[in-house]
Amino acid sequence: MLIKESIQNYMNHSRVLIRGVDFIYIQPHLELRNFISNYTITFPSNGMMSDNYAVIPHGSATLVLTCTDSHIHCNLFGPITKPSFVGKSANNFSLLFIVEFQPAGYYAFSGMPQKEIADCVIDFEDINPSMNRLMAYEVETSLSIHNLITKIDRLFLAYLKGAFYRQEFSQANNLIINSGGTLSVKELSHNVFYSERHLGRLFDEYMGVGIKSFSRLVRVNKSIRLLQRHNFNLTQVFMETGFYDKSHFINDFKTICGITPQEYRDNMSDFYSEIAKF
Repeated sequence: MLIKESIQNYMNHSRVLIRGVDFIYIQPHLELRNFISNYTITFPSNGMMSDNYAVIPHGSATLVLTCTDSHIHCNLFGPITKPSFVGKSANNFSLLFIVEFQPAGYYAFSGMPQKEIADCVIDFEDINPSMNRLMAYEVETSLSIHNLITKIDRLFLAYLKGAFYRQEFSQANNLIINSGGTLSVKELSHNVFYSERHLGRLFDEYMGVGIKSFSRLVRVNKSIRLLQRHNFNLTQVFMETGFYDKSHFINDFKTICGITPQEYRDNMSDFYSEIAKF
C-alpha cells in the first residue's frame, strides 16, 4: 500500500492540480476528464480535519475508498445537494483514495438513473462488485502513486460506456456552467430547442439533480471561489454571481451550505469546495 512519502515522488507534474505533505489531487487520463474531475489521495492525521469538516454540495457523485491497516472499503456518495460532514470519520483512516466525478460523470460508467442515488451513501460492493474488488486490489497492492493512477485510469476506461448523453443535455449542462448558473430554465429550453419538461427528465436521468437546483449549486460554488479571495466583499460577490440582491444571495447560500457566506468566510478551513469542476 502507498505511504505518505510517495506523494512527493509522483513526478507527472502536468497532472497534479495541487499537493501538500499529506495530500495530492491528480487529473485523470485525458479521455476521462469529461467524466472524472480528479483523483484525491490523502493520508489523514490527528487534527488534519475538524470534526465539523464538511463537503460543500456540488451535484456530483463521489467514490471514497477508506483504508486501515487491515481493511479497505468503498462507498459511493450519490450526487450531493446538501453538505456532507466527513471530518469525524475521515480522521480514523490511514489512507483515503477518492474519485470525484464531474456533474453527470458517474452515469457514463454506470448507466443507472442518477435520481435514484442522489444524496445517498451506498456500499459500492452492492452496486458494482467486480469494479469494487478491482479498485480495492489496486489500492492495496500499488506501491507508487504513478502505478496506482495508471491502473485506475485503465479501469475506468474499461468501464466507460459506449454511448453517453443526449446532445441537448450536454448543451444545456454546458450553458449552465458557462453562464455561472444564471440562465433560467426557459432560457435553456429556448437555446437548445427542447421543452423544459424534456430537459428536466434528462437532468434527473443523467445528473440526479434538477435544472434549477444544479444552476443554484453552480452559482453558489462560484460565489465560494470569490469568497476565498479577500479582496471581494459580500456585495461584490453577490453582484458578480448574478443574484438579485444580498438577501437573496445569503438565503440561497444558507439553503445549500447550511451557513451564511460570512460564516463560511470566517471558517473556511472547515469546508471543502470543488477545485476542478465547472
